[in-house]
Amino acid sequence: MTETILLTGGAGYIGSHTYVALKAAGYEVVILDNFSNAAEDVPDRLELITGGPVQVYKGSVLDRPLLARLFAETQIDAVVHFAARKAVGESVVKPLEYFETNCSGLVGLLQEMDAAGVHRLVFSSSATVYGVPDETPTPETAPHRHINPYGLSKITGELVLDALAKSDPKWAFGILRYFNPAGAHSSTLIGEDPSDIPNNLIPYIAQVAMGQRPVLQVFGNDYPTPDGTGLRDYIHVEDLAEGHVLSLQALLSTGQSHLVNLGTGAGHSVLDMIAAYSKACGRDLPYEIVDRRPGDVPVYCAQVDKAREVLGFEARRDVEAMCASSWAWVQARARGNAY
Repeated sequence: MTETILLTGGAGYIGSHTYVALKAAGYEVVILDNFSNAAEDVPDRLELITGGPVQVYKGSVLDRPLLARLFAETQIDAVVHFAARKAVGESVVKPLEYFETNCSGLVGLLQEMDAAGVHRLVFSSSATVYGVPDETPTPETAPHRHINPYGLSKITGELVLDALAKSDPKWAFGILRYFNPAGAHSSTLIGEDPSDIPNNLIPYIAQVAMGQRPVLQVFGNDYPTPDGTGLRDYIHVEDLAEGHVLSLQALLSTGQSHLVNLGTGAGHSVLDMIAAYSKACGRDLPYEIVDRRPGDVPVYCAQVDKAREVLGFEARRDVEAMCASSWAWVQARARGNAY
């Protein structure tokens, strides 16, 4: 019998790509999303990609009556949980909103899952739980450290899941800490489309490539790295989506929890990414070096051995593929083929 997966936040950037990957793997999928960080026509675009109707419950993960109705109306076998606030800067200004959605929302979801007899969940975590790590590539054994409320909310979520799994063996969780998602779906129908100031490098570069910004600011070129700019572990969003499918499959087949990094294990500098995007769009993109930002670290990338051993996961797409797919996506968006 085909398993049905609840995808909270399934209309967002990573969630929408994971929807496509889950459908390709043969799962039925139900989306819960309040569309606070996604456009209303994302389900229509997912239908075009997957060739079938998309079932959506529109609402917040904080809406307990809605969650109860969803679980009553649909036989859910497992949950992949993306629904959360994710902007680091905003979390500093609005910490209570972040703790409410990211922590209380998770707890409420778990309570409704328990009432419905659903005890498998893949949790979207983040490398922000490492704060400023002591070593890089950073292993999963690195200590929790938070440097902003967003990071603290993700640490809290992980601790809640750990405590719950220890309290009752019927629960099993896949905790996925990922680094820097980038790129877009090969269809050009879905991709990263920030409605406000981008949180990630690639959308900034894309805006320069599209002429929406005159120049890219590079924060510091005096780090102890080959070209002086910060190194980060970028992972293609389609690889990341496939990692969530592998995590889900492991939970359903073994009933054992796991916690892994999802990344490539290799760092690429800001100048590397500018060069790759310049190649994708066919012209040299302008940039200027400005002062470092407080809190930035020289190198931030994942140790990926555990994901390979536990899930059989390995990122397959390189930074050139990330930049080429992003450029195809933003061009399609400019033509109106976008959400």
